[in-house]
Amino acid sequence: MRWADFFPSRTMALYMAQMFLTRTFAILAGLVLILQMMDVLTESGAILAHAGNGEAEVWRYMSLRTPQIIATFLPFSVLLGTILTLATLNQNSEVIAMKASGLSAHQVLAPLIVASLGVSLISFSFNDRIVSRATATLQAWKGVEYGPLPVDHGDRSGVWVRDGDDLIEAVQIRGRGDATVLSDLTIYQRQGSNLRAVVTAKRAVRDGQGWRAEQVERFDVASDRLEQLTRARFGQGVTPDQFTLARVVADEMSFGELYSAVNALNTAGRPTKALEGALWHKLSGPLSSVLMPLLGAVAAFGVARSGKLFLRVVIGMALGFAYFVADNFALAMGNLGAYPPFLAAWACFLLFFCIGEAVLLRTEE
Repeated sequence: MRWADFFPSRTMALYMAQMFLTRTFAILAGLVLILQMMDVLTESGAILAHAGNGEAEVWRYMSLRTPQIIATFLPFSVLLGTILTLATLNQNSEVIAMKASGLSAHQVLAPLIVASLGVSLISFSFNDRIVSRATATLQAWKGVEYGPLPVDHGDRSGVWVRDGDDLIEAVQIRGRGDATVLSDLTIYQRQGSNLRAVVTAKRAVRDGQGWRAEQVERFDVASDRLEQLTRARFGQGVTPDQFTLARVVADEMSFGELYSAVNALNTAGRPTKALEGALWHKLSGPLSSVLMPLLGAVAAFGVARSGKLFLRVVIGMALGFAYFVADNFALAMGNLGAYPPFLAAWACFLLFFCIGEAVLLRTEE
């Protein structure tokens, strides 16, 4: 049996795929337009509150927020586009005609599954290249309360590291490994929960197993005395990875960047279970679009004149939304360490694939 034999005729396959894609992206456009307007109304006050901001900054916010909304609601749009397409085909008795010609339920759905696979590939590329960068930029912009953003040279900023009882804050970190340079340091020297001294330094570099700070000021809390020091050592045993890998946000990184960060954290002996779950979900999330024709297929089969078409549409929507709820729950359990990373990302996909197949086979009988 050739692969072409698994599909309806070329004309019918293209007709179904075009109908599915048109409805999916029309629904997505409507959702993005409505949700973006509501979001801008919520945030515009904070944006315009910063002196010098105006209409250009509002449009800039929209350009950064729109990719996030698209990434979030594309799977929902695929589900609704699937149900609307299949319900229309059922209402017009086109599904009955295809079944009468000898096509199975899987063959009827084949054009939609292939089209949704293309949507998944587009979704992954869009998330990887555009959404991650927009999210990182938007979070940095929110961090400065919608003020001017500093030039991004790939440096890390605002990192806190614990050294025994002491706390170390570095405003900026450049480089990696032994070439790491810390700028604008503040070291809170503590004994238990009591603060003993506050040390500030302009710059610190790696020195053996610790760090050497330059242009140092030390304020002793007990004596209320400020000392000026040329240099000082601190952080014996604190590794550069504790600064450079202290803040890894999965949503702000591409698949390749997150994969490299997880490997580096593993090498440094740091916990990575939550990040591994997020890494796998960067694959399973976009691929969820392939499930939607299967979960919404219940709307396609059954005689429309029976009066149960609306009930079938509701069941299809319920299955699709149940998947999204279960997927978010599993991912949250993975972040808490209750589920292994692979299970957190893929369990719901495999479970609802089996549910969709069971419903489809039941319908076929």
